[in-house]
Amino acid sequence: MKSDIFKKGIDTLPHRALLSAVGISGADLDKPLIGIANSYNDIVPGHVHLNTLAEEVRRGITDAGGVPVAWGVPGVCDGLAMAVEMRLSLPSREHIADNIEIMALSHSIDGWVGVTNCDKITPGMLMAAMRLNLPAVMLTGGPMLAGELGGQKRDLISCFEAVGQVHAGGLDSGEAERLATHACPGPGSCAGLFTANTMAILTEVLGLSLTGSATPPAVSSRRKALAYQTGRRAVEIARADIKPRDVVTPKSFKNAWLVDLAIGGSSNTALHLPAIAAEGGIELSLQALDDLSRKTPNLCQLRPAGPHFIEDLDRAGGVPAVLNRLEDLLEDETTISGQSIAGIAGAANCADREVIRPMEDPYHREGGIAVLNGNLADEAIVKQSAVDPSMLEHRGPAKVFHTEQGVLEAIKAGQIEEGDILVLPFQGPAGAPGMPEMLSPTAAVLGAGFKKVALITDGRFSGGTRGPCIGHITPEAYLGGPIGAIRDGDEIHIDIPNRKLTVALTDEQIASRVQDGRPPERSMTPLLKRYRKMAVERG
Repeated sequence: MKSDIFKKGIDTLPHRALLSAVGISGADLDKPLIGIANSYNDIVPGHVHLNTLAEEVRRGITDAGGVPVAWGVPGVCDGLAMAVEMRLSLPSREHIADNIEIMALSHSIDGWVGVTNCDKITPGMLMAAMRLNLPAVMLTGGPMLAGELGGQKRDLISCFEAVGQVHAGGLDSGEAERLATHACPGPGSCAGLFTANTMAILTEVLGLSLTGSATPPAVSSRRKALAYQTGRRAVEIARADIKPRDVVTPKSFKNAWLVDLAIGGSSNTALHLPAIAAEGGIELSLQALDDLSRKTPNLCQLRPAGPHFIEDLDRAGGVPAVLNRLEDLLEDETTISGQSIAGIAGAANCADREVIRPMEDPYHREGGIAVLNGNLADEAIVKQSAVDPSMLEHRGPAKVFHTEQGVLEAIKAGQIEEGDILVLPFQGPAGAPGMPEMLSPTAAVLGAGFKKVALITDGRFSGGTRGPCIGHITPEAYLGGPIGAIRDGDEIHIDIPNRKLTVALTDEQIASRVQDGRPPERSMTPLLKRYRKMAVERG
């Protein structure tokens, strides 16, 4: 065992003294040392219950003959951060991976469990798993149940869109306040197929969480049982020295892309999956994602793209049922549970064909995400399954803003018109810096009742964003990307079926404007200054 380095021999007597001080001595010195990286906190709904799950993990580790040692991992609530400082959210992903590297390597643990939930926490832990390649298994905390008001199911996105409805005069502020107390009824990651739940599902598909882990609600008794079994499994894989890179291969990432496209997952997977793969020396191409998208039907209409919630997906059979639908497309790989992907798919059934449609009767013939390019972007991402068919192809004049608040003020002032394409440059990893999500303006546009307004940015969107919202534009404006050349009135052409994003400017006009342009001034914390430097170095 790796931890034997300070458990045996006279030279490490002082180290055993320190272990004794925390209760590890005697027979425990012959047992695997299993870390619990616990992202519990009591301000994030997806994390308020994680201590309860971590205790079950601890019990499972102990019963399987291991010694549990826990530490804390930070977790940002993107929904709250949008109103305060959203730019720190994405950098927290790297911080989480570093946290686990520091704790795991400094204390020579034999294996670890990531107790996680929410948008950047799960990707950060997966990055750490691939980077360290120590025996590891993830336990995601489960989705929140949908809220209900007026006989209708509601969620956090209902509240974001209500803001635009109030400003447009379509909703009374008192009724909106009632919505705020009914939309989020308890613990768990937000109830739809937003980034947190998308990443939980893909963690299961990658094989780094136990089969059936992603979709049981946070309040379900099954969640506690999964926590206990996850603890036991962590000890087993530590003893057998089964490591993440033994389980997660290029084929595993192909499976993850396939499931992501079939369920219509968050566009942020285009950001997270390549980063996770890179930690294991695997290169993921967004062009490969788009190639798969053209061949993979969209089988689910989960919020925000449709009426169903994660609890509905769970009732229909969860991830195994999705794998069953995709059986003929999947690559067979092993999982941390010891089961193969083919075995999981073959043993599963779908209990609701409207929640997970069969391959021959999909909601859309193509997958949930499309990758666009043109003279405005080398690559850009759109969640095409959440775009109204009437807006899959659109031309309109640009209206340029350098802050989200500017968009919200323009909506309030009645300065946005049907047909406009709102442009938010300098929102990328270097430009913002930190690449904030744009849920507030996109939801406000929809809430205000606009049907023909699009938004493009070199920032990113929440997994809860719906509509013709194109993000992740590269190169970003701060690094000389053409999105920084757009001015009010420029005609932009969005053509999702043909994967094109263009502006009616010549190459010479774009180059001249980029050269003459100046990035907006941004206030930055020391962390954001470091993050901008890293983003510039990466290019």
